[in-house]
Amino acid sequence: MRLIDSHSHFDAAEFDADRDVALARAVEAGVAMQIVPAVDAASWPKLKQVCASHPGLFPAYGLHPMFLAAHRPEHLVALRAWIEREHPLAMGECGLDFFVEGLDADAQQTYFDGQLRLAREFDLPVIVHARRAVDAVIAAIRKIGGLRGVIHSFPGSAEQAAQLHGLGFLLGIGGPVTYDRAKRLRSVVARVPLEQLLLETDSPDQPDATRRGQRNEPAYLVNVLNVLAMLRGIPQVELAATTTANARRLFRLTGP
Repeated sequence: MRLIDSHSHFDAAEFDADRDVALARAVEAGVAMQIVPAVDAASWPKLKQVCASHPGLFPAYGLHPMFLAAHRPEHLVALRAWIEREHPLAMGECGLDFFVEGLDADAQQTYFDGQLRLAREFDLPVIVHARRAVDAVIAAIRKIGGLRGVIHSFPGSAEQAAQLHGLGFLLGIGGPVTYDRAKRLRSVVARVPLEQLLLETDSPDQPDATRRGQRNEPAYLVNVLNVLAMLRGIPQVELAATTTANARRLFRLTGP
């Protein structure tokens, strides 16, 4: 099986000591590619270097809502220049977070809308964070229009998933689905169209149920695959092939 981790922060400091070894474990587990989204402007140079130095890693550039304090209006201008120069395969991580206290909602919306407009202009898929903000994210996507992408770590309802499907957005499914208590999420992912699903780890965060409290890494994507295949009632190899094809299509990935 060849898998694609559609959301891995493999540039994070948690991997600085053993990045090569962690990448080898991922490849051995069948994870052939990783999409590595940024969180703030200061992280873009390191992200570029890490992805350029390791095969199978593909950067996306953006401004994450949880790092709002680090963002400045001029970073949207810089993001445009960065995209024009680097030609990434996606925009992100961007979005809205209404869970963390103290994150100004209006400022989040300004940065999110700005990035959605850039994604439309450059015809890039967007990698979207939507914690307690799925309806607001859907509204923003509708307002800007002409977009495609993925809702990372999808936290919403079946109705919201259907709306997103109609808008050309896929659902990123990772460690949370492996927990027995995630009953709504499990019910949703068991019923949505297979062509709407992507696998992700969100490494080094969101470990699966077997590694609660530990560092997550791309090699553990197989555990997400196994649980999701069980919930769908299909063989792992079928789910692997479909989700890999979904990722290739969304991010326009070529090659073996």
